[in-house]
Amino acid sequence: MDAGRIVDTALKLIDEVGIEALTLRMLADTLNSGTATLYRHFNGKDELLALVGDRILGEVRVPPEELEGLSWRDAVTVAAEAFYGTLCRHPNALSLLAAQVPVGPNALRARERLITLFLSHGFPVSLAARAFTAIGHYVIGFAIQQHGPGAPGEDQGQLLYYYHSLDPTAYPATMAAADELTSVPLHEEFRFGLDLLLSGLEESRLSSAQEREDAGGL
Repeated sequence: MDAGRIVDTALKLIDEVGIEALTLRMLADTLNSGTATLYRHFNGKDELLALVGDRILGEVRVPPEELEGLSWRDAVTVAAEAFYGTLCRHPNALSLLAAQVPVGPNALRARERLITLFLSHGFPVSLAARAFTAIGHYVIGFAIQQHGPGAPGEDQGQLLYYYHSLDPTAYPATMAAADELTSVPLHEEFRFGLDLLLSGLEESRLSSAQEREDAGGL
Protein backbone atom coordinates (compact mmCIF):
# COMPACT_ATOMS: atom_id res chain seq x y z
CA MET A 1 0.00 0.00 0.00
CA ASP A 2 1.27 3.48 -0.88
CA ALA A 3 2.33 5.60 2.11
CA GLY A 4 0.77 8.69 0.54
CA ARG A 5 -2.63 7.03 0.50
CA ILE A 6 -2.30 6.15 4.17
CA VAL A 7 -1.44 9.74 5.10
CA ASP A 8 -4.28 11.14 2.99
CA THR A 9 -6.76 8.77 4.62
CA ALA A 10 -5.47 9.62 8.08
CA LEU A 11 -6.04 13.32 7.39
CA LYS A 12 -9.60 12.65 6.19
CA LEU A 13 -10.33 10.71 9.37
CA ILE A 14 -8.86 13.46 11.55
CA ASP A 15 -11.08 15.97 9.76
CA GLU A 16 -14.05 13.76 10.64
CA VAL A 17 -13.32 12.51 14.17
CA GLY A 18 -10.33 14.45 15.51
CA ILE A 19 -6.78 13.50 16.43
CA GLU A 20 -7.51 11.86 19.77
CA ALA A 21 -10.23 9.63 18.32
CA LEU A 22 -8.05 8.43 15.46
CA THR A 23 -6.49 5.01 16.06
CA LEU A 24 -4.31 2.90 13.84
CA ARG A 25 -6.99 0.21 13.97
CA MET A 26 -9.59 2.70 12.69
CA LEU A 27 -7.20 3.78 9.94
CA ALA A 28 -6.41 0.22 8.95
CA ASP A 29 -10.11 -0.71 8.83
CA THR A 30 -10.86 2.30 6.63
CA LEU A 31 -8.11 1.17 4.27
CA ASN A 32 -9.40 -2.42 4.34
CA SER A 33 -6.04 -3.47 5.68
CA GLY A 34 -4.35 -4.45 8.92
CA THR A 35 -2.23 -2.51 11.40
CA ALA A 36 0.78 -4.60 10.43
CA THR A 37 0.67 -2.97 7.01
CA LEU A 38 0.74 0.47 8.61
CA TYR A 39 3.76 -0.43 10.74
CA ARG A 40 5.67 -1.29 7.59
CA HIS A 41 5.46 2.40 6.69
CA PHE A 42 5.44 4.15 10.09
CA ASN A 43 6.88 3.46 13.52
CA GLY A 44 3.66 4.54 15.18
CA LYS A 45 0.93 7.15 15.41
CA ASP A 46 3.31 10.00 16.26
CA GLU A 47 5.32 9.53 13.08
CA LEU A 48 2.13 9.25 11.06
CA LEU A 49 0.78 12.48 12.56
CA ALA A 50 3.97 14.33 11.73
CA LEU A 51 3.50 13.31 8.10
CA VAL A 52 -0.15 14.37 8.21
CA GLY A 53 0.98 17.80 9.40
CA ASP A 54 3.38 18.05 6.49
CA ARG A 55 0.63 16.87 4.16
CA ILE A 56 -1.47 19.86 5.25
CA LEU A 57 1.40 22.21 4.48
CA GLY A 58 1.57 20.66 1.03
CA GLU A 59 -1.95 21.94 0.36
CA VAL A 60 -0.82 25.56 0.64
CA ARG A 61 -0.63 26.68 -2.97
CA VAL A 62 0.85 30.02 -3.99
CA PRO A 63 1.74 29.95 -7.70
CA PRO A 64 4.99 31.91 -8.33
CA GLU A 65 3.28 34.03 -10.97
CA GLU A 66 0.96 35.41 -8.29
CA LEU A 67 3.94 36.86 -6.46
CA GLU A 68 5.71 38.38 -9.46
CA GLY A 69 6.13 42.13 -9.14
CA LEU A 70 4.73 42.28 -5.61
CA SER A 71 6.42 44.03 -2.73
CA TRP A 72 7.73 41.73 -0.01
CA ARG A 73 4.81 42.79 2.17
CA ASP A 74 2.15 41.97 -0.42
CA ALA A 75 3.86 38.67 -1.25
CA VAL A 76 3.92 37.66 2.42
CA THR A 77 0.26 38.64 2.75
CA VAL A 78 -0.67 36.36 -0.15
CA ALA A 79 1.32 33.49 1.37
CA ALA A 80 -0.08 34.03 4.88
CA GLU A 81 -3.67 34.13 3.63
CA ALA A 82 -3.14 30.96 1.61
CA PHE A 83 -1.71 29.29 4.72
CA TYR A 84 -4.59 30.49 6.88
CA GLY A 85 -7.15 29.34 4.32
CA THR A 86 -5.61 25.87 4.28
CA LEU A 87 -5.62 25.63 8.08
CA CYS A 88 -9.29 26.63 8.18
CA ARG A 89 -10.10 23.56 6.08
CA HIS A 90 -8.59 21.27 8.72
CA PRO A 91 -9.63 22.63 12.14
CA ASN A 92 -9.30 19.25 13.87
CA ALA A 93 -5.68 18.93 12.75
CA LEU A 94 -4.40 22.36 13.78
CA SER A 95 -2.60 21.14 16.89
CA LEU A 96 -0.30 19.04 14.68
CA LEU A 97 1.38 22.22 13.47
CA ALA A 98 1.70 23.63 16.99
CA ALA A 99 3.01 20.52 18.72
CA GLN A 100 6.42 20.56 17.06
CA VAL A 101 8.48 22.45 14.48
CA PRO A 102 7.46 21.03 11.07
CA VAL A 103 10.52 19.68 9.24
CA GLY A 104 8.97 17.53 6.51
CA PRO A 105 9.64 18.18 2.82
CA ASN A 106 6.67 20.53 2.38
CA ALA A 107 7.60 22.47 5.50
CA LEU A 108 11.20 22.78 4.37
CA ARG A 109 10.16 24.08 0.95
CA ALA A 110 7.80 26.65 2.46
CA ARG A 111 10.45 27.79 4.92
CA GLU A 112 13.06 28.10 2.17
CA ARG A 113 10.75 30.12 -0.09
CA LEU A 114 9.70 32.61 2.57
CA ILE A 115 13.15 33.16 4.06
CA THR A 116 14.53 33.59 0.54
CA LEU A 117 11.84 36.21 -0.08
CA PHE A 118 12.88 38.14 2.99
CA LEU A 119 16.58 37.94 2.13
CA SER A 120 15.92 39.14 -1.42
CA HIS A 121 14.30 42.29 -0.01
CA GLY A 122 17.15 43.33 2.21
CA PHE A 123 16.34 41.53 5.44
CA PRO A 124 19.45 40.43 7.32
CA VAL A 125 19.53 36.68 8.00
CA SER A 126 18.67 37.03 11.69
CA LEU A 127 15.63 39.21 10.98
CA ALA A 128 14.50 36.99 8.09
CA ALA A 129 14.55 33.96 10.39
CA ARG A 130 12.63 35.72 13.13
CA ALA A 131 10.14 37.14 10.63
CA PHE A 132 9.41 33.67 9.27
CA THR A 133 8.86 32.30 12.77
CA ALA A 134 6.68 35.22 13.88
CA ILE A 135 4.39 34.96 10.86
CA GLY A 136 4.04 31.21 11.27
CA HIS A 137 3.19 31.58 14.96
CA TYR A 138 0.64 34.29 14.21
CA VAL A 139 -1.19 32.37 11.48
CA ILE A 140 -1.25 29.06 13.34
CA GLY A 141 -2.16 30.68 16.66
CA PHE A 142 -5.00 32.70 15.14
CA ALA A 143 -6.36 29.62 13.37
CA ILE A 144 -6.23 27.51 16.53
CA GLN A 145 -7.90 30.16 18.67
CA GLN A 146 -10.69 30.86 16.20
CA HIS A 147 -11.23 27.53 14.46
CA GLY A 148 -9.58 24.73 16.45
CA PRO A 149 -11.35 22.17 18.65
CA GLY A 150 -12.91 23.97 21.59
CA ALA A 151 -12.86 27.37 19.86
CA PRO A 152 -15.48 29.56 21.56
CA GLY A 153 -17.62 30.44 18.56
CA GLU A 154 -19.61 32.90 20.65
CA ASP A 155 -22.85 34.34 19.40
CA GLN A 156 -21.77 37.91 18.69
CA GLY A 157 -25.25 39.24 19.44
CA GLN A 158 -25.23 37.66 22.89
CA LEU A 159 -21.70 38.90 23.54
CA LEU A 160 -22.71 42.43 22.53
CA TYR A 161 -25.71 42.24 24.88
CA TYR A 162 -23.45 41.03 27.69
CA TYR A 163 -20.96 43.88 27.21
CA HIS A 164 -23.76 46.44 27.26
CA SER A 165 -25.12 44.90 30.46
CA LEU A 166 -21.87 45.50 32.37
CA ASP A 167 -21.48 48.06 35.09
CA PRO A 168 -20.57 51.27 33.21
CA THR A 169 -18.63 52.55 36.20
CA ALA A 170 -16.36 49.48 36.34
CA TYR A 171 -16.10 48.82 32.58
CA PRO A 172 -16.58 52.09 30.69
CA ALA A 173 -13.95 51.32 28.03
CA THR A 174 -15.36 47.87 27.30
CA MET A 175 -18.85 49.26 26.94
CA ALA A 176 -17.64 52.05 24.66
CA ALA A 177 -15.89 49.51 22.42
CA ALA A 178 -18.64 46.87 22.59
CA ASP A 179 -19.84 47.31 19.01
CA GLU A 180 -16.33 47.11 17.58
CA LEU A 181 -15.43 44.12 19.76
CA THR A 182 -18.32 42.11 18.34
CA SER A 183 -18.73 43.30 14.76
CA VAL A 184 -15.40 42.73 12.99
CA PRO A 185 -15.46 39.67 10.65
CA LEU A 186 -12.79 37.09 11.42
CA HIS A 187 -10.98 37.61 8.12
CA GLU A 188 -10.74 41.34 8.76
CA GLU A 189 -9.45 40.65 12.25
CA PHE A 190 -6.86 38.28 10.79
CA ARG A 191 -5.70 40.89 8.26
CA PHE A 192 -5.56 43.61 10.91
CA GLY A 193 -3.20 41.58 13.09
CA LEU A 194 -1.14 40.49 10.10
CA ASP A 195 -0.79 44.08 8.89
CA LEU A 196 0.42 45.18 12.32
CA LEU A 197 3.02 42.41 12.31
CA LEU A 198 4.21 43.29 8.81
CA SER A 199 4.44 46.98 9.72
CA GLY A 200 6.67 46.07 12.64
CA LEU A 201 8.86 43.93 10.38
CA GLU A 202 9.17 46.78 7.90
CA GLU A 203 10.33 49.08 10.67
CA SER A 204 12.88 46.50 11.75
CA ARG A 205 14.06 46.02 8.16
CA LEU A 206 14.56 49.75 7.66
CA SER A 207 16.31 50.07 11.01
CA SER A 208 18.68 47.22 10.16
CA ALA A 209 19.45 48.80 6.78
CA GLN A 210 20.21 52.13 8.46
CA GLU A 211 22.49 50.45 10.97
CA ARG A 212 24.41 48.71 8.21
CA GLU A 213 24.70 51.99 6.31
CA ASP A 214 25.94 53.83 9.38
CA ALA A 215 28.44 51.08 10.14
CA GLY A 216 29.73 51.22 6.58
CA GLY A 217 30.33 54.94 6.88
CA LEU A 218 32.53 54.64 9.92
